[in-house]
Amino acid sequence: MVSSLSLSGCALQRELIGATATDINGKFYQGVLGSNRVSKQFLVSRSICSFSDGAQTRFFSNGKSLRWDCGGNRLLRNGVHCSVLSTENHHSSFAIGQKFQLDDVIEAQQFDRDILSAIFQVAREMEEIEKNSPGSQVLKGYLMATLFYEPSTRTRLSFESAMKRLGGEVLTTENAREFSSAAKGETLEDTIRTVEGYSDIIVMRHFEGGAAKRAAATAGIPVINAGDGPGQHPTQALLDVYTIEREIGRLDGIRVGLVGDLANGRTVRSLAYLLSKYQDVKIYFVSPEVVKMKDDIKDYLKSKGVKWEESVDLMEVASKCDVVYQTRIQKERFGERIDLYEEARGKYIVDRNVLGAMQKHAVVMHPLPRLDEITVEVDGDPRAAYFRQAKNGLYIRMALLKLLLVGW
Repeated sequence: MVSSLSLSGCALQRELIGATATDINGKFYQGVLGSNRVSKQFLVSRSICSFSDGAQTRFFSNGKSLRWDCGGNRLLRNGVHCSVLSTENHHSSFAIGQKFQLDDVIEAQQFDRDILSAIFQVAREMEEIEKNSPGSQVLKGYLMATLFYEPSTRTRLSFESAMKRLGGEVLTTENAREFSSAAKGETLEDTIRTVEGYSDIIVMRHFEGGAAKRAAATAGIPVINAGDGPGQHPTQALLDVYTIEREIGRLDGIRVGLVGDLANGRTVRSLAYLLSKYQDVKIYFVSPEVVKMKDDIKDYLKSKGVKWEESVDLMEVASKCDVVYQTRIQKERFGERIDLYEEARGKYIVDRNVLGAMQKHAVVMHPLPRLDEITVEVDGDPRAAYFRQAKNGLYIRMALLKLLLVGW
């Protein structure tokens, strides 16, 4: 099958042929670009392509039209022309209107590569809704309950923003551990049975590992794990992988350095699970001795054929990686062993020296909040991706809410 598309409003100045790509759903493209660099993201008819070149150009679908963005600057005025020369036909297994394959989002192991690719596609559509259709009513009439037994800023607010931006409503409990009937001794199961009577979906953060599984086993409506103690944080991992794909342009063949509190960090555990879905990935673990990555994650990666290596040299790892994923040392997980916390804190800090060792295309990520593990001087570097990462959480969570409540 041969087809041709061009960007509306683009006057042809010159063409360079030879740009080829494979999208994450298996469709092959050959592109023509009016630029000396090939775009990293190409979205045509709801298909996402990853090009091998490191350019910062991206294409987005916007209903019937397309626009070309590069580093936040519109390039249409530069007279760039693009067309798809040929495609290999591919049929997605996820039809519009079909029920989402998952009933709940509890752990990263639930996702396979095809579902991840499809979720990321929906997230891009959510980005367009957020930018261009603030009055979306996709989830009108639906109620989301947020039960947060631990503090949260980004996760809770992004979920609530996601629901409201899609026309839904929110019932919220910010500190459920103290200001709900849990303080009176009510069991988690009883709380879930009660709250499901008031809402259509529950987003829960809890201080105990495994609490999300218990909630999902009890509820008759979808449950999303927004973090369960030192266990997992699957929606954070989804937005992390989405961010890596957006920033680096690929997920196969990447090198990722996980830095900081790897023993207690649920974000790095979930991220490791998702990275194992991709080919030729290598993960470096850089952490103080008292918070090293646990053996269950190492064993899982080994079973999936994922290469990993432990290191004490952040500078060396930073020079090799596409992504330096920094995390804070979690004081709240140390209990009364403040001496161990002080021993771990401040050992690995991303600063200008680390940036100097990093490759030009590489990025620094962080699930936030940060303390002093990334210096503020790093914020101004274009490789500092953590605030873009946080914004991507809105699009991923919009996508998940839409999928769980109304399907593809």
